[in-house]
Amino acid sequence: MNATSSTPASSSFGETAAIRCERAAAELRAGRPVVLTDGDRRLATMALDSASPAGFAAFARAADERHYLFLTTPRARTLGIDTAHGIRIALAGQGFESLPALAYLRDTPSPAGIPSEGDDLDAAAVEAARLGLLLPALVSATLHAGATPFDDCLHLALDDLRCGAAQAGQDYELVTRSPVPLRDVGMTEFAVFRGGVAQRDQVAVIVGTPDLQGVVPVRVHSSCLTGDLFGSLKCDCGDQLRRGLRTLKELGGGILLYLDQEGRGTGIAAKMRAYGYQHEGLDTIDADAQLGFGADERRYGSAIAMLRGLGVQRIQLLTNNPTKVQHLRNAGIEVLGSIPVTGEITAENEQYLRTKAARAGHHLDVDALIMSAQ
Repeated sequence: MNATSSTPASSSFGETAAIRCERAAAELRAGRPVVLTDGDRRLATMALDSASPAGFAAFARAADERHYLFLTTPRARTLGIDTAHGIRIALAGQGFESLPALAYLRDTPSPAGIPSEGDDLDAAAVEAARLGLLLPALVSATLHAGATPFDDCLHLALDDLRCGAAQAGQDYELVTRSPVPLRDVGMTEFAVFRGGVAQRDQVAVIVGTPDLQGVVPVRVHSSCLTGDLFGSLKCDCGDQLRRGLRTLKELGGGILLYLDQEGRGTGIAAKMRAYGYQHEGLDTIDADAQLGFGADERRYGSAIAMLRGLGVQRIQLLTNNPTKVQHLRNAGIEVLGSIPVTGEITAENEQYLRTKAARAGHHLDVDALIMSAQ
């Protein structure tokens, strides 16, 4: 299983850097270590999110008790430690049961001793965990020269990780298109694209008959299982999805890009952990920070690839989020203005919306929306 190539070249069976990244993410999700390499430097790492007590004990033995827990900057700051590159907490002599408190539980005191700062290999381990939709808390060990018990683990070069992450938003191919009638919208066309790491399917919903050579109204919508499907009152995502589609119809046609990136890019499991913290009183950004995430972990490479695959270069974006506008502009999509898309304000989501306005810069006047609804 050992693969040590440090170049992004493809094999005769198409083993690209993206595929090697996908295999590494799968190993981490299965609770097995991966070795990250950068020249002569090597780091064995295992995701705490999927580790078992037995697996952790085996890792500690293989590392000769030189293992540590790496935590990102947002998580370190919840522990009262200011750092720019995350922290390493030595784990020699510590049991598996002590790790959740350090890694993602609330009201944890600062760790004993003085943690050291992480480096680029630690950041790479976090990126590999992100590809696997795992919490950014890694049990790791720096490997010295010579043979180690980790030699049979899957190896991933940093060059492959960088290249694979770049490929995650490229090489999308149109798989199929089909007409789908939608309630309150009428006939639409669903265009399914496949690509990136894990070859995920992403969907473009084409409403009406937009002029793809002109300025196309576009809504970029990240999946929200709880809001879109189950009608959760904790967010306005379901409202934005349905109102966005109706707005595209009213504008004479447009495209809604439905992206598979639950929980602002953290995955459904992390989102549910964050929901638990929100239920205890934290806002959405502080809840994610407890888990080690930044305010928004979403990527928009797949959206850009789909727009280009449809031949769209100029858009009018349906969004309240200026950061989303900037992401698309940075990638070469010409964004000619934005149109707000709001949802119903409930007692359960009011604070969530206020947080998006005050801390994430969304263009939302919550008080005005409440007044207009009365």
